[in-house]
Amino acid sequence: MSAVSSRLPVFPWDRLAPYKSTAASHPDGIVDLSVGTPVDPVPELIQQALVAAADSPGYPTVWGTAALRDALTGWVERRLGAVAVTHGNVLPVVGSKELVAWLPTQLGLGAGDKVAYPRLAYPTYEVGARLCGAEPVVYDDPTELDPAGLKLLWLNSPSNPTGKVLAKDELTRIVAWAREHDVLVFSDECYLELGWEAEPVSVLHPDVCGGTYEGVVAVHSLSKRSNLAGYRAAFIAGDAAVLSELLLIRKHGGMMTPAPVQAATVAALGDDTHVAEQRTRYADRRTALRTALEAHGFRIEHSEASLYLWATRDEPCWDTVAHLAELGILVAPGDFYGPAGDRFVRVAFTATDERSSLPLTVSGSASRNRTWPGT
Repeated sequence: MSAVSSRLPVFPWDRLAPYKSTAASHPDGIVDLSVGTPVDPVPELIQQALVAAADSPGYPTVWGTAALRDALTGWVERRLGAVAVTHGNVLPVVGSKELVAWLPTQLGLGAGDKVAYPRLAYPTYEVGARLCGAEPVVYDDPTELDPAGLKLLWLNSPSNPTGKVLAKDELTRIVAWAREHDVLVFSDECYLELGWEAEPVSVLHPDVCGGTYEGVVAVHSLSKRSNLAGYRAAFIAGDAAVLSELLLIRKHGGMMTPAPVQAATVAALGDDTHVAEQRTRYADRRTALRTALEAHGFRIEHSEASLYLWATRDEPCWDTVAHLAELGILVAPGDFYGPAGDRFVRVAFTATDERSSLPLTVSGSASRNRTWPGT
């Protein structure tokens, strides 16, 4: 066994491959509701900005152009309600997953340090801890953790996979506890634009952080809100001292957002219309999918925000995955996100209407020749 494989878990999506093959063999083809990758078109104004910046022969900077930093600070203030945000409070990154995976290493963490994250969580939080040799620790309530050795606390609201949203007073309590114990808080807020039955609040909101960003950083991505997963457009915002250290490290590592992507990000953050249009698409798909799942014996928990429904038939998650695969439908098993999810599946509403005919598929229409349990 290699040194790398011995310290990292099995890449979870590899385990789903045989079920994907089963679903793909369905006469009507696969309806892939597993990964949650955006499938709708990149908005035209963003494509135009990318093309206009295509002639970029020189190296971009890690910190980005002044125009990009202006766009980041402006959006953080306008959308998150943050105050007095300067260029020193923002930093572009090459996709949020890269940031999550390598942040503990870039912070200089290692043996003897702890990285904490929710009991049900995006697997890359654990991976990031293991890559640097730190100890991964799960929590239900972070304020009940032993702070000894705890260097980094991940929050995730709205949650992937559950869609749970942390209330403002809960965020405030957690930030106060972390500051008291000198624990750095990184809040993964990549689904903040996708609140359905709750209004997500950023850790940078003054009611949460008290108007000072000491010890708190928010992580944001344009993958979901603007369909830019293929662009790897993301950024972090918050504590200027932390970001300045990360900027220096990332300069040494050459972690540069390509110049055309920087230009596209400026265009994306400056326009709210395409975000509202995409929200409407997702809302329609979510309603149709949830109605069908509940009508056929599934129970939905949390799911008040994000891009997923957290669903169960009160059976082992892989049994549910296998059952749906036979119907040509691929979903993610809940244990990808921790043992506590072993009786749930995560169902994304990211298949296009045209490809999956989602409202027809989930209602068991004969036009798709595909039926859900109970039809």
